[in-house]
Amino acid sequence: MAVFSDSSQIAFNMVEMGIKKAARPAGREFLLAILAGVYIGLAAHFSTLAAAGEVPWLGLKKIIQGLVFSLGLILVVIPGAELFTGNCLLSAAVLEKKVRPAAMVKNWLLVWTGNFAGALFMAVFIVLGTGLVRGIFAEAALEIAAAKCALPGWTIFIRGIGANWLVCLGVLMAMASGDAAGKILGMIFPVTAFVAMGFEHGIANMYFIPAALLLNPQGYPALNWINGIKNIIIATGGNIVGGAFFVGALYWFIYVRPPKASKK
Repeated sequence: MAVFSDSSQIAFNMVEMGIKKAARPAGREFLLAILAGVYIGLAAHFSTLAAAGEVPWLGLKKIIQGLVFSLGLILVVIPGAELFTGNCLLSAAVLEKKVRPAAMVKNWLLVWTGNFAGALFMAVFIVLGTGLVRGIFAEAALEIAAAKCALPGWTIFIRGIGANWLVCLGVLMAMASGDAAGKILGMIFPVTAFVAMGFEHGIANMYFIPAALLLNPQGYPALNWINGIKNIIIATGGNIVGGAFFVGALYWFIYVRPPKASKK
């Protein structure tokens, strides 16, 4: 039987999750982070395939791209892996004084690096190894990455906030359910929404942009390593604000923060 946690219990569970993540041995955390990068890369490739060709109904292609990209977060949460954007929720454990700020930053750096390694591996594996990104699929990959690299910095940052705001809400919704089906259903809609809305997920871009660059793009002047790294770093900053503040800190403040003693 499925077990459903109410909003306040989810917030307390978020704190406990942060404590466990911060205490995990660095080697194991890094391997799990590499796996998360791989899973997000797989989902990004799946989403690229969905982006190929024309769909007559307005907005339907974006929705399909988001729906299939949900695979990434599902693989992170159900089998288990460490995704930087989800680990932004460690902010709640820091505010509760259960995790030191330095330990949170260490975890973020470790997991972000592992995610990048896993996503880069998957970009090389898919583009150079399998040779599946050709023709119309290569065009889709190039167009997605070129559009990301051409965005102004402030736009990337704001879109980064929106992306991880929704991703972390998806993580909380998964935590509300006690069975796999409920967790999957809780994650699908927020992830579909952030992709369809055109928000920027730093870890996903660790696959999208290198994969396109490996195709040796011609005719896309904005698509280069400098703009690509800029996008990933700025999107990461927005992701931190979206997850650590708008989800982790706010839900800690609403449900977990000890009430102030009333003045007599």
